[in-house]
Amino acid sequence: MPGPSGGRMTTDRHDDTAVYARQGFGADLAPEPPFGLLIVDFVNGFADPAIFGGGNIPAAIAATRPLLAMARDRSWPVAHTRIVYADDGADANIFSAKVPGMLSLTEAAPASAIVPQLAPEPGELIVRKNVPSAFFATDLAPWLTRRGVRTLVVAGCVTSGCVRASVVDAMCWGFRPVVVSDCVGDRAIGPHEASLFDMAQKYAEVMDYAALTRRVEG
Repeated sequence: MPGPSGGRMTTDRHDDTAVYARQGFGADLAPEPPFGLLIVDFVNGFADPAIFGGGNIPAAIAATRPLLAMARDRSWPVAHTRIVYADDGADANIFSAKVPGMLSLTEAAPASAIVPQLAPEPGELIVRKNVPSAFFATDLAPWLTRRGVRTLVVAGCVTSGCVRASVVDAMCWGFRPVVVSDCVGDRAIGPHEASLFDMAQKYAEVMDYAALTRRVEG
């Protein structure tokens, strides 16, 4: 089964791996074109350990630069997400009740802005959301469908939160998700690794950027 190294998923929990294999999880989704790229919440606040960042998020942002360049070179549809709440908190919800600091991510807040090294270009969709999933109550799914996307490549943060929620919903909408393991990050490595394992078993292909390029070029 694909893993964070781009080859087979490895784990010290051999019994856990065995039960998934025995029950038939982790089949190959056979990613195929047309491809699209979704970059989840790579915003300043999640790049900064003093706000919502930490862990391997900065490394994932850096690793996403060549992925984004490849997507643009190949004219893939590209979508970016931001968490954006109303200035007055009128749209406060259960997510912000659980993480009250999210209400600080308003339209003009620097922490809510997409990191400059991954700044969107004209024609790329910017999805504003106030829940984990990029698909919930947004126009992302129809936007991708109109552009014929079958396989949705996913980068972003955090792996255990908004990335995972978006991947599950992408699968529910009929897209084949591919999580690029070195292009997703989390403030804590344990949840990051557990989420990659879980997504690889149930919802997505998980591979690193090098493995993705081989798939795309093959």
